[in-house]
Amino acid sequence: MTTTTPPSVPRTEPETRLHWAWIVAAVTFVTLVGAAAFRSVPGVLIEPLHDEFGWSHGLIGSAVSLNLMLFGLISPFAAALMDRFGVRPVVTFALVMVSIGSGLTVFMTQAWQLVLCWGLLVGIGTGSMSMAFVATITSRWFVARRGLVSGILTAGNATGQLIFLPVVAWFATHHGWRTAALLASVAALAVVPLVLLFLRNHPADLGIRALGATDADPGPPPHQHVGSSAGRAISVLVDAARSRTFWLLAGGFAICGMTTNGLIATHFVPAAHDHQMPATTAASLLAVVGIFDVVGTIASGWLTDRWDPRYLLVGYYALRGVGLMTLPALLSPHVAPSMWVFIIVYGLDWVATVPPTVALCRDRFGAATGPIVFGWVFASHQVGAALAATGAGIVRDMTGGYDPAFYAAAGLCALAALMSYAIRATHVPAPAVTV
Repeated sequence: MTTTTPPSVPRTEPETRLHWAWIVAAVTFVTLVGAAAFRSVPGVLIEPLHDEFGWSHGLIGSAVSLNLMLFGLISPFAAALMDRFGVRPVVTFALVMVSIGSGLTVFMTQAWQLVLCWGLLVGIGTGSMSMAFVATITSRWFVARRGLVSGILTAGNATGQLIFLPVVAWFATHHGWRTAALLASVAALAVVPLVLLFLRNHPADLGIRALGATDADPGPPPHQHVGSSAGRAISVLVDAARSRTFWLLAGGFAICGMTTNGLIATHFVPAAHDHQMPATTAASLLAVVGIFDVVGTIASGWLTDRWDPRYLLVGYYALRGVGLMTLPALLSPHVAPSMWVFIIVYGLDWVATVPPTVALCRDRFGAATGPIVFGWVFASHQVGAALAATGAGIVRDMTGGYDPAFYAAAGLCALAALMSYAIRATHVPAPAVTV
């Protein structure tokens, strides 16, 4: 009997079977959790490194800054490399780099070695599977529920923080910072087998269509493996840079990076330590941020499928600014109820900005180039994070406290809200969402 489906047309998974897109999403989530193991280390180890080697907060912050900057700047090139060589080899390389960089830190004795291992090697590794990785997976594998899946995958970093931050703090306190660094190295390496076994580059590799794909919206086709990946990333940037929307998204996301990875993730623990709060307690509070970040980011993805993402960004940035303005008054040796309010609200808002930003990049710049455009927008996020990581450390060294950094960040959040509001509306109707 001959089949009625032409061989050139990808088949659709039967509704009774689990679509392979969900398997890819699950492996991507676990991968991001493994990578986040090292992301949880810097804020916990600033004080131990300062105590052992006498390095200043500004010097240690500069290594974190390089890590954060590479985490963003590598992102668009990694998205282009995933187009050319596939997702699996790029992600496998990234996890190995994170593991090597984290593991080698246990042998360092000089500041330049901190910059090499913590900044360069891990920065390249984490940058190769940053939020552009999320944009690539959601764009290729999902037509329905893109926003929701984007929120779930973005929450992977928060889940990694949730799992590893208290553990890293406990090991650093009771067994030394080297044990904590080795733990992060092993966690990243342990994810590699899952990537090799289950991650796939594109639905066409399995002869199927993306989840929810239709003839009207089939999702992006497999990219032709020709040309230079770096050249494509640069050409996409040149085209996107002609758009006012790109600069508004990039500017707002730079402030997002300043107020999350750069300031709070890196300096909350030492700031709390300045107020005699134990490091393990402060780290546990950041872990609670991770818990509520999972909830907030998934909810943000659900909202992104239904509401105008521009207005979501306005609300998120405004709420974050209010939290930062109140934080200096909340820091104390003990965790008061008002601090719990800050932690919960800031957690819900932590990376809730990602799903609407991904959606705006895809809507304004197209499904094929949207992930690379988001890679460049995310690069601005990490440049902002790097500036804040170094700047807040310098503020601490010069003034003896972090309060001026928190107040400045609050003002920048108000600016980000205004920039998001200034993004022009699109007249393209939003796709219907299947319940």
